[in-house]
This record gives sequence, structure tokens and C-alpha cells, in this order.
Amino acid sequence: MKRFLNITLLISCFCFEAGWSQETQIVEDFKPSTINQADKQFPQVNSQRRVRASIAAPNANKVQLDLGGVKYDMRKDENGVWTGESNPQDEGFHYYQLNIDGASVPDPGSLYFYGAGRSGSGIEIPARDQEFFALKEVPHGLVSENIYFSKLTNSFRHCFIYTPPGYTDNEKTRYPVLYLQHGSFEDESGWSAQGRANLILDNLIASKQATPMIIVMDNGYAYKPQNKESAAKKERPESIFEEVLITEIIPMIDSKFRTLANREHRAIAGLSMGANQTMRIMMNHVDTFSYYGGFSGTANYPSVDPIDASTFLEGKYKDGKAVNKKIKLFWLGLGTKEPSPFPKSIGAFKTMLDQQGIKYVYYESPETAHEWLTWRRCLYQFASKLFK
Repeated sequence: MKRFLNITLLISCFCFEAGWSQETQIVEDFKPSTINQADKQFPQVNSQRRVRASIAAPNANKVQLDLGGVKYDMRKDENGVWTGESNPQDEGFHYYQLNIDGASVPDPGSLYFYGAGRSGSGIEIPARDQEFFALKEVPHGLVSENIYFSKLTNSFRHCFIYTPPGYTDNEKTRYPVLYLQHGSFEDESGWSAQGRANLILDNLIASKQATPMIIVMDNGYAYKPQNKESAAKKERPESIFEEVLITEIIPMIDSKFRTLANREHRAIAGLSMGANQTMRIMMNHVDTFSYYGGFSGTANYPSVDPIDASTFLEGKYKDGKAVNKKIKLFWLGLGTKEPSPFPKSIGAFKTMLDQQGIKYVYYESPETAHEWLTWRRCLYQFASKLFK
């Protein structure tokens, strides 16, 4: 009996290993990523959502693909070309880099994006619902760069402006405005480059699911100029983005573009750090905005403790009824795979809203974490409900 059990166990283990090997076998149907540089064949993605990278580095001793916090060893051929594959990845956009003998460098085959505090490589894993942010044969808006001098920061700054299809056709039409902020270690280029905000709005407007609007994407890092003493001590500069937005950016946009310059036609939203910034700005300036969207972030980010309602409301409102009268849409979104502390933080914030009787809309992006596919979906859902 014991011998029978041992044989059975051996056969079971063999079958398990054979099955595991078959399941993990790499499928050779790789195709170049959709965000490669012109005519570059690598990086590539296959039907298993694996990434294959390749680079010529004949004098290197070790090369790795660094993706999603995991490093994958690459193989060197007789021509000095290194090639390697990752494990299956989640759908959507991801930052990555190559590690050559300990030095992390961008992959020369991909387009570069500003994220994680640097310009680096990006890979697009095809998503099942990618049609909503795909480039289609529909009327397209324009993303332009607007340079301005900020007296508050004593520096030149710039923002990206999305104007909807038809903006240049009728000089009398005025549009509502959405102020849309990026996350930490990203900048004003993120929403149009990684986020595909312009394509999302183009598609929504073409299908008549969204009101044509202007989108302003500025840099959330704005600091008060330091004196020589503070600079010498390397003290952390004071953030004044709220003041810059209210007193410089909004008046500038209203003067340069054909906006509907009132709170009923003005919205503000952001992701992660940008959600925290914009929520506080919203509650301090409810006479300026009437729509709010928070993607993967709230006013108590990154704390997981429930925020005190009086602090959140800045003492301006005794209960949620006044907030509900002012804010036409209070919208929150989160990915179902978000890491800690985001689920607890946003959950605590929702509890506070419920206790105060503040109405809100909550959305969960299926099978996405703290990443751009979550925020693309959030923008898609949020924008379709604005200015209606």
C-alpha cells in the first residue's frame, strides 16, 4: 500500500510539473509594442501579455529587464545582443527600464514618458476595453502647450491645453473647463501622453457621450521662492500650487481661451497626489468649481485614518447638505487591485462622506492597480457625466 501511494505521488508530481511547464511555456506570437519608436521592433508583447526586450550591448556582463519592480535576466547571443522576457503583465500602460551592469537606462526602442521622477521607457499591454482610448477616425481636438510666467513662483511654467473638435470652427462658441492634475513624480505631460486624455475625450464627444470641453493640464509642483538662508539650509520649499491655480492659471485660461467662466462650467480632478491636491482646492473654493473627480486618492491620502469632517470642510459647512447644494458631482474612482494604503484610505473617506450625508459617485476599475489604465477608465467615466 505504501509503495502504491509513493508511485501515485510520483506520478502526480510529474503530471503537475509537466502541466506547469506547459502553462508557463512562452507563446511565440510577439508583436512590437504600439508605443515603440519609429521602425523599432522591440520591445514586443505576446498574447500572454509577456514583454520581450532586446538590446545590443556586446561589452556588457549582465543585462536585465526591470518591469513592475521585478528584474528579469536577459540572454546574450553570439552577436552581443541581449534578449529576455517578463512574466505576464496586467493590461495597460507600464513604466520599465533596462539594467546594464548595474546601471538603469531607458530602452532605446520605446518612446519615452515622464514618470517615476524621470523620462524613461513605457510599454502598452493591450487592454480588452482599449477602444475607448484608441486612436480612431473621428474628429480630433488639439493639445497645445501654453507657456507663462508665474509671479508667485518667480519662474516660467507651462501647461497643456486640450481644445475639443470644432473649437477653431466657430469663434463664438464657449466651452466648460476641466482642470486635470497628474500624480506624484509625474508632470503636466502625463495626462496627454500616458493617459490618452485627448483621445478619450475625442471618442466620447464623437459618440455624443460627453459635452465638448477644454481640459487644462498643469504641473502640480509649484513652490514659493526661497530666500538664500532657506536655500542654504536645504529646507523643503513651501507648496503654493493652490494659489497659483486660483490666482494665475484660471484667470489666464479664461482670458486666452473661449471659456464659460463661471463655477457651473468649471470642474477639477486629479489622480493620486493630484486627487489630494484638487480635493482640498475644491473644498476651499466651492465658489470656483461645481464638479470634482478624485482618482485613486482623497483628502486624507496617504493616511488610512478617517479624516475629521470639520477639517475636510474647512469649517465652512456644518453638514453635507450645503456641500450637496454646491457640488453637482462628487466622483471617486479606484482600481480593484490598488495596493495599501489606497483602499483603506479611500474607504475611510467614503465612510466620512456617508456620515455627513454628502452625495457621491463611486467607481471601481476591474483588475487594475495604481496605474494609468485605472486613471484612463476613471477619466472616461467621469468626463461622460460632466456639464450635463
